[in-house]
Amino acid sequence: MARNEEKAQSMLYRFREAQAAELGGVKKNERRPYLASEVNTLKEAEKWRHQIIRDVSKKVAKIQDSGLTDYQVRDLNDEINKHLREKRHWENRIRELGGPDYRKVGPRLTEQEGREVPGARGYKYFGRAKDLPGVKELFAEDTPAEAKKTARFDLYKRVDADYYGYRDEDDGLLLAYEATLGGGSGGERGTADSESMDEEDGTDGTGSVSDRFVAHVEVPSQKEVEAWLVRRRQQELADRFLMDDTPGGTQVV
Repeated sequence: MARNEEKAQSMLYRFREAQAAELGGVKKNERRPYLASEVNTLKEAEKWRHQIIRDVSKKVAKIQDSGLTDYQVRDLNDEINKHLREKRHWENRIRELGGPDYRKVGPRLTEQEGREVPGARGYKYFGRAKDLPGVKELFAEDTPAEAKKTARFDLYKRVDADYYGYRDEDDGLLLAYEATLGGGSGGERGTADSESMDEEDGTDGTGSVSDRFVAHVEVPSQKEVEAWLVRRRQQELADRFLMDDTPGGTQVV
């Protein structure tokens, strides 16, 4: 005990204490105000906010210890959430005193380690507190089941005639709707269009193919094709012999 009193009265200890006070540090016998509204200077409010952040960081690191009991983990988690609420009060006070808005510009690395349970907004669980009995089950219920990935083959099985619109007119609703849009002459115009399409397709209107065939391009006969092939073969032979008779292998034009 005497050793601690001598240490407290030493010149170096008093120098360090005065230096910490000048730099805005916190003395051991100095307690943080209970209400943030009691502080009227921006520098002092910043000091207490930094102290809370240090306390939160230490307790977040401590709550990872596997040697702690469940009761100790719960108490530590409650203290961390209490410090986080107090930190928000000091941030509001700093903003009132003309300082920066830490909720928008301040880093939240420590708070990101916590996780909220659905329905308990504002309370977070850190470290081993996420694995406590009763808490782990709540997080398991919140985790959505992984969606089964649909294979490309299964997607192709859903593609049928309806996908391409081939059966749109089977129920008659589309034809009736088009007739109402076209007026009274819509049915007659639709009949005329279907007849013209049947003529172009070579059908007789009942779906059977008629004997009449309409060719839109000139189709050569078999004899004309044979004559063209003979002329082409004669031309190839003539070109080859002329190439062989010419000196140097050049063709005479």
